[in-house]
Amino acid sequence: MFSKKKAHRIFDYTPQHYKPEEDQAEKKKRELGFRRSRKMAQKKKKSPLKWVILLIIILYFYLKLQGIT
Repeated sequence: MFSKKKAHRIFDYTPQHYKPEEDQAEKKKRELGFRRSRKMAQKKKKSPLKWVILLIIILYFYLKLQGIT
C-alpha cells in the first residue's frame, strides 16, 4: 500500500551471431507447418507387426503348454 511500484527491467541484448536470413526461413517454416507434419508422419509409420509377432509367439507357447501342438 505504501510501497513503491517496481519498474520493469529493460535489457539491451544484441545476439552475437544473428543471421536475419535464417530467422526469416524459420518463420516461413513455422507458418507452413513443416515441423508438425513431419512429426505426424513419423507417428503414422508405426507398424503393428511387432505386436502381431508377439501375439503369435505367446499363442504358440500357450498351445505348446496345453499339449495341443
